[in-house]
Amino acid sequence: MRPAISRFSAQFFSAYGMLGVLLLLCVYFTFATYRDEPATGAAGASALAASLERAPGTTAHVVIVSQNDDEENEFVTALQQELQTRGFPPPEVAQGDPPTVREKLESLARAGTPVDVVATSPACRTWPLFDAVKSTIPALAHIEVRAPEGGRRSAFLSRSNLNNIADQIAVIAVMAIGMTLVMVTGGIDLSVGSLVALSAVVTAWLIGAWGGMNASPGAMLLASLAGILLAGAVGGFSALMITVFRIPPFIATLAMMQVGSGLAFIVTKGESLYDIPVSFTWLGRGTGLGALPNSVLLMIVLYVLAHLLMTRTVTGRYIYAVGGNAQAARFGGVNVNYPLAFVYVVSGLMAGLGGVITASQLKAGAPTYGLGYELYVIAAAVVGGTSLSGGEGRIFGTLIGAFIIAVIRNGMNLMNVESYTQKVVLGLVILGAVLLDMLRRRRRT
Repeated sequence: MRPAISRFSAQFFSAYGMLGVLLLLCVYFTFATYRDEPATGAAGASALAASLERAPGTTAHVVIVSQNDDEENEFVTALQQELQTRGFPPPEVAQGDPPTVREKLESLARAGTPVDVVATSPACRTWPLFDAVKSTIPALAHIEVRAPEGGRRSAFLSRSNLNNIADQIAVIAVMAIGMTLVMVTGGIDLSVGSLVALSAVVTAWLIGAWGGMNASPGAMLLASLAGILLAGAVGGFSALMITVFRIPPFIATLAMMQVGSGLAFIVTKGESLYDIPVSFTWLGRGTGLGALPNSVLLMIVLYVLAHLLMTRTVTGRYIYAVGGNAQAARFGGVNVNYPLAFVYVVSGLMAGLGGVITASQLKAGAPTYGLGYELYVIAAAVVGGTSLSGGEGRIFGTLIGAFIIAVIRNGMNLMNVESYTQKVVLGLVILGAVLLDMLRRRRRT
């Protein structure tokens, strides 16, 4: 009975242990990043409107002051609706930098428009402008400046931070699909970071050549496909070197890492490319089902397909067989070169797609994109349970590993941990994951 329980617990923690680690990390960073922060967006607007309603006289004339960006626009729209719902007169709005806001307030004073309260967003509350206006414009000397009251909340769980994690995870996780397949065969692909840059700059360069800011959706799609296929072709060349000429994967992909990076700089002449229409950001910045970023939705679809590939197809079984024992697979009638070539092409394609997503997120193409990404991608696969020795690895385990890496990086950024200390932590995480893999193998042996 005891051996059966031991086997069950070992299988359970092997399959779900990293998920528990991810949950513990989320809990830790949730409490470690609690701080006093002002309410922003719709929540801040609701809190501010409620506090104004509690003030004596609900017929105060309000001017809403904010900067001009997406989060501030949400605050302004929500506050307008809240004030009108609570019976306030229609508020005036002054958005922009301090000189623009001052000009608006002066015009209201000249026109004799009554102003009782200036309702500001948290970002504008500390502007010296308001003291200057009260001291220099007699009609506005009595105004009260109000902003949403702060409260203790977790910076980790804020919507903007969760969006940051989603943006960070999408590219790394997509690339990690290909890396997992490569590592299951017992190989490694060091070229993926350079292929991100190569794909991004080729896509941006083609969009610029096919219309630039006026490029059609078809031109953008073809440019993206060209970038992805070029990265896949580089992966195919690595596979050729590995399968035909028997060059070790480490050396072959290290060489292609240099080639890919050099080609990216040659295409751009060392400069960034910005001649891209705003609509191209649909993939990297747009949202879809359930307000999830489109890049995250694409990532989910790719992980489901990769899981089905590895668990429900002959190709998937060949990949595991080659990684477990290539000689035995060859004696069993498997053409070993086929799964090896397949995984390196897929790794190139996933890196190319990561480059397109990056270009879409940043609305630009630069040869410096993807710098060091190969380390994060390998870390995601290893932390997710993929063995460096080959023959073992789970697709969804890699996704969990990618989330772990992203959460650690994001949490340390929120806690103001220095970048070099972050590298130490990430290195220790990779080392710990490899040690656990070795101990697991020794125990089975």
